[in-house]
Amino acid sequence: MADDTTKPGSSEDIGNHIPYLRRYARALTGSQASGDAFAAAALEAILTDRSVLDGTDTKTGLFRVLYGIWASAGAPIEDGEEGARAKAQKHLAKLTNNSREALLLHTIEGFSYGDIGTIIDVEANEAEELVNIARQEMADSVMGSVMIIEDEAIIAMDIESIVAEMGHRVTGIARTRDEAVELGKADQPDLILADIQLADNSSGIDAVNDLLTELGLRPVIFITAFPERLLTGDKPEPAFLISKPYTVDQVVSAVSQAMFFSSTETLHA
Repeated sequence: MADDTTKPGSSEDIGNHIPYLRRYARALTGSQASGDAFAAAALEAILTDRSVLDGTDTKTGLFRVLYGIWASAGAPIEDGEEGARAKAQKHLAKLTNNSREALLLHTIEGFSYGDIGTIIDVEANEAEELVNIARQEMADSVMGSVMIIEDEAIIAMDIESIVAEMGHRVTGIARTRDEAVELGKADQPDLILADIQLADNSSGIDAVNDLLTELGLRPVIFITAFPERLLTGDKPEPAFLISKPYTVDQVVSAVSQAMFFSSTETLHA
């Protein structure tokens, strides 16, 4: 008989999903601090009353509770912001209700339309429609320049193609930390797409930190085979993190989201 801690809905089972719950919460709010606060509230609700998970698998139930708390709070994206975040809130006001939330659930977190419907309390066909609406609305919102930090040539070209087809301008591809800083100084990007492990064993995280120091804060998306290095909870984490192997939908969704927000929480040394 299996240990009770490994059963669905157990503390261990819930714990396995926490990094991804936090990732979704941060993407919803555009802020690590705010996102983590909502994730913590969801976990507190679940630990107080496990019955809130009844009728769903653990992951779907966790996200349903988080979404319910966030929605009941008015779906906040941090009031009183200035500059980039104020611009993001202006953009948000124009989106169809629940469309961005559904898009994140589908493309970043991998939920089916049926599960999305369970989470945000709509029918599966409506969830699919919301995802399609979000793709179009967010893609139309903002266009800009994108810098790619990736040492694998085939992957770099694939990401470049995806980004270019979205209508964004690619400033260039850097394979090392030094190349990234040089490229960023020469042509300042609106968005940075970065791998963690680079060609000369330098760190994409360090490259991003160097760029943010030189250029100022701007949205960053990490695309990596090592998501556990960033989803630790021990230090500031990026709002947008895609695991390799990625899908085109994941890249399109994250780029649209990051451009839309204009600024996301990023890593600092």
